[in-house]
Amino acid sequence: MKSLRLKLPGSRVLIVAPLRAGAAQMRIKIHYAVALIALMSAFSSLVSAQDSNEGDTTVTYPASFFAQYGPVSVNDMLNVIPGIGLALEGNNVPTFNGADRGLGGSDQILINGKRMAGKANEASSQLDRISAEQVQYIEIIRGTSGDLDVRNSGQLVNIVLLESQSNSNLSTELGMTHFHDGTVEPVGTFSFSGQSGQFDYLLSADVKTGYEALESFEISVLPPDLSLNDTRVFDRVRDQTTYTLNSNISYQPTAVDRIAFNGLYSESDPPSSLVRTITDFQSSPNSTSIEREDIPATSDNWEFGGDYEHNFNNGGKYKILFIVNERNNEITRERFTSSAIGSPETKNLFLDTSSRERERIVRTSYAWGLVDNQNLELGIERAQTILDSSLKIGLNVPGTPSAGHGDLTPIPLPNAVSTVEEIRYEGFAVHNWQINQRMSLESSLLYEDSEIEQTGDTNKKRGFDFLKPKLDFRFNLSSSFQLRMSAEKDVSQLRFSDFSAATNERDEEQDTIAGNPELVQEQVWRYNLNLDYRLPNDGGVLNSRLFYYDVGDSIDRIDISSSPSNLATTNGNVGDGTVVGLNLNASIRLGFLNLPQAVITAGLLVQDSYIDDPLIATERKVVPFDRGNVRFGFRHDVPSQNLNYGFNYRDGIDGNRPFYDIDNVIFIGSNSNLTLFAEKVGFGGFTYRMEADNILDHESCRERRRFNGYLRDGDLSEIERFCTTNGARLTFKVRATF
Repeated sequence: MKSLRLKLPGSRVLIVAPLRAGAAQMRIKIHYAVALIALMSAFSSLVSAQDSNEGDTTVTYPASFFAQYGPVSVNDMLNVIPGIGLALEGNNVPTFNGADRGLGGSDQILINGKRMAGKANEASSQLDRISAEQVQYIEIIRGTSGDLDVRNSGQLVNIVLLESQSNSNLSTELGMTHFHDGTVEPVGTFSFSGQSGQFDYLLSADVKTGYEALESFEISVLPPDLSLNDTRVFDRVRDQTTYTLNSNISYQPTAVDRIAFNGLYSESDPPSSLVRTITDFQSSPNSTSIEREDIPATSDNWEFGGDYEHNFNNGGKYKILFIVNERNNEITRERFTSSAIGSPETKNLFLDTSSRERERIVRTSYAWGLVDNQNLELGIERAQTILDSSLKIGLNVPGTPSAGHGDLTPIPLPNAVSTVEEIRYEGFAVHNWQINQRMSLESSLLYEDSEIEQTGDTNKKRGFDFLKPKLDFRFNLSSSFQLRMSAEKDVSQLRFSDFSAATNERDEEQDTIAGNPELVQEQVWRYNLNLDYRLPNDGGVLNSRLFYYDVGDSIDRIDISSSPSNLATTNGNVGDGTVVGLNLNASIRLGFLNLPQAVITAGLLVQDSYIDDPLIATERKVVPFDRGNVRFGFRHDVPSQNLNYGFNYRDGIDGNRPFYDIDNVIFIGSNSNLTLFAEKVGFGGFTYRMEADNILDHESCRERRRFNGYLRDGDLSEIERFCTTNGARLTFKVRATF
């Protein structure tokens, strides 16, 4: 398909072309990634063999291994382990809505072999706050066992801390981030941790910036001759700073009892502003208008959790934990129009959304050894989730203005005020069987029973129940080479905000989208085949994962139009689909080049999916599975200079990432990012770090095609091409432990 070059006022030239172009360039990237991974595999054979027990697949790094790198935090220690990204990633699967209610039994990070009784305040969020001086050793656990505090979905990272009668230290990190528009924002973390007798504690406070300055340009053309319709220039700024207080305390009153508590409070007020300059080329003479938006917002959340564990003389273990949390969000969007900047303005939109989500979780279980090499855990989890939400919209149309709607005319919205409550019980049985020294099988069966009740503008109560089996088989061909096969049924969590009217995040020309109280859970059978090879002498990791997903009741847009002249959609269940893919990863030390402290990483994810969509009467991809991505990275540690530096690059595979609606389709371009970093222990024993993010200033583009009436009828009315960039970001940090 040919591209269209348009000469715009000034010197700007914009090329309008389908985002599916560029396939040749992406094929080059894919071929390069495959070649690089294959080359790494070949070089790995040059590394000498490592003698160890074939049944021992846990990799242990003592604290002495990290001493040469001068780490400040646990994160610094993890960064020098080849393949650590694979262990932390697990077998994560994207979902349409990303809802995450309840606790579940899986986690990728343990501290002293225990999971933390938290969700927002979980172990991975603590890695920058735990001092490297407290670590005794770090384990990469590749097997399954009834002794683990969680179910191992891939690999676990267990951070074991030193035991001491009394110690404490203070870790600090101070810095600033410079954005492309000249804005400078502070970042910083203070952590105080230690041990006193049977008490372990960690107290921390941090400041993070979420500042964002986006520059966007949109062009609209009209078929059939692709005449210029209009252009839109956007300047969007989000001024966000997040403040977080965090605490973790554990107490071991006896050798067989352990009690732990943790808490978190976070506050973030992310106000945004937007100026949109619109030039209309269909009017004579061409006209320009300004749209300005103020979007004040507030956000806060807190969480408190605790757990108790008792170990019996017969080897049995009883655990109980609880979590309570709350999240509040309020956003108001007001739009003003004028003929020019500084001219009198007219407000034409008021859109106000608010939500309050609360969660209360209790989980208890008992695990014991059945016979030699077999372990059984039985338990139950109860979770209560409540979401209160409201949506108000006011427009500049004839009617009676309301102060509560920004002095505009209130527009009635069905299902705009809602309370959704779910009471969910999940009973589970997990059986671990160490078949022999080299083979293990973990089988689990979960039974979920839930009731969801919606009140407010809509009143409805529904009950659901599901059986969710899982099998995880692992075969250690050697201490380095492991085969993993798993099959499981997963049932997604419904996003309560889909039950009631909400803002439309896909299309700015459609302010709101209706709710759907009839949604049911998406169900997926997932099959994984994983080969993991750890090179001898800590030479690196090679990993491949082949996966197949059988998706049922997939969630996307469904037709709720009142008539052919009044088209409308909402999120609903669209049918069944299939996903298949291959994920290749390599992380290799360059010892064969006489650079044992340098590690190069490469990854390639390729995937395909399909589903028959009645909305558009054709086959399409399953949301949110795109075509995949390529990844490259390099890190070189120079212990003699107390220095490390490197880069990370990621790019998506273009094409076949469309989001279909009833009268339009949007093709999303891939995102790429290049990050450079350098870190050195220098003056005063402090660690100085410089990071440059989005150094290539990637331009994220999308193309929307609008149609007269139903998309499936093919009557194209408009093509929009939209590109955004947020510039490079430079961050400087100074860290130390006292």
